[in-house]
Amino acid sequence: MGQRKIWEKLLSADRPGAGKAPGSPERTAFQQDYDRIVFTSAFRRLKDKTQVFPLSKSDYVRTRLTHSLEASCVGRSLGAVVGREIIARHGLQHVESGDFGAIVAAACLAHDIGNPPFGHAGEDAIREWFRTSGLLERHPFTPAQRADFERYEGNAQGFRIVTRLQNPANPGLQLTSAVLATFTKYPRPSALDEELDGKSGKKFGFFQQDAEAFRAVAKSTGLVERLPGTAWRRHPLAFLVEVADDTCYLIVDLEDAAKLGFVPYRDAECLLADLAGNTVSGGRLDRLHDPKERLEYLRAKAIGRLLENAAGVFLENEDAILKGTFDEELLAQSPVGIPLQAVLKLAKETIYTARPALEIETAGFEVLGALLGLFAGAVEAGAGHGRMTTRERMLLKLLPAQFVGHGGEPDADPYVRLLQIADFVAGMTDSYAVDMYRKLKGFDLPA
Repeated sequence: MGQRKIWEKLLSADRPGAGKAPGSPERTAFQQDYDRIVFTSAFRRLKDKTQVFPLSKSDYVRTRLTHSLEASCVGRSLGAVVGREIIARHGLQHVESGDFGAIVAAACLAHDIGNPPFGHAGEDAIREWFRTSGLLERHPFTPAQRADFERYEGNAQGFRIVTRLQNPANPGLQLTSAVLATFTKYPRPSALDEELDGKSGKKFGFFQQDAEAFRAVAKSTGLVERLPGTAWRRHPLAFLVEVADDTCYLIVDLEDAAKLGFVPYRDAECLLADLAGNTVSGGRLDRLHDPKERLEYLRAKAIGRLLENAAGVFLENEDAILKGTFDEELLAQSPVGIPLQAVLKLAKETIYTARPALEIETAGFEVLGALLGLFAGAVEAGAGHGRMTTRERMLLKLLPAQFVGHGGEPDADPYVRLLQIADFVAGMTDSYAVDMYRKLKGFDLPA
């Protein structure tokens, strides 16, 4: 298959289970996907989910919501730049550079939609609870099902939200195959007979219950198979989503940290100037005296240079990316790789280990572990595994109907039963999780 045909399939506007998406020049199928994500409750909840500093009292600090919006803006620009060149190279018909931008923007918008409360610490808390609770030993789970819990992954939760949990009667948002494939940075399940190398093999992108849904996406977009029917190579545009995410969280986290006083302004300015390189206009920067304004100027220039470099590496390696033989971070292969590592080093040593972040993330283990224990215990008892207490009956009534089986009874399948509890807890905002924890533990009483 020639590269033109490959790209035409990769840009599939089919909606799995719903046929080809109707669109118009004024509002394409991919733009519709963006709008569908914006109007979901799961996306709105990102306003109260941790980016770096959980439960921050500052009105300046970014949340997962603002991060996702910023990443989508960056992704749209990057996708359009790459798309313009791809269209010219291969003579693609009936497609615009804006279509590339819209696909990447939609995928970026949803890329954090599956994050549990307390960010990556929340993922760790959920994994640890399932590993240590003893609950998984009570049932004959397959190794793959068990791995879904023990290696719990927000990326897989995100795929589950957009394809199943949001608007469950549909089911899901019925996004286009191109956007769903671009969204999935790790197109593999949690457990495999052999571990995979490369960046896309480090995590997993869908739970066992959702494996068939991803197979349909992979078939529709013609993803390169890595393990027959089980694991695939990335959709090429997923590399651009990764760039947009990394660019925003590293550079923007540095800006936030400086404004909160965790990093000296001078240090942040030097790092951003290294990233911006010769794109910085000395005259313009010299006219800015406010440290915040200088940082904002350098941040914009640094992002512009990162996107330029990422697009160059992508286009230079297009053939290998299409074949699936390229599986590295685009930015790491570019001239900005070294200064970017300096930012990452500072972030790990100073920003992500800042005392306020660590204190609340540590508390998150207690909060999420307690909530999982209470609700999992209730559904287990409700399914006939042990005598049901009065409190467990009350907890079962507190569970929204979506996270209980048909007729308000816990699902007979223990895998589905526990996955639904993980769905419920992972979907909470930081504040809601803390509030529910305090009420169920008796620290606070409802008004």
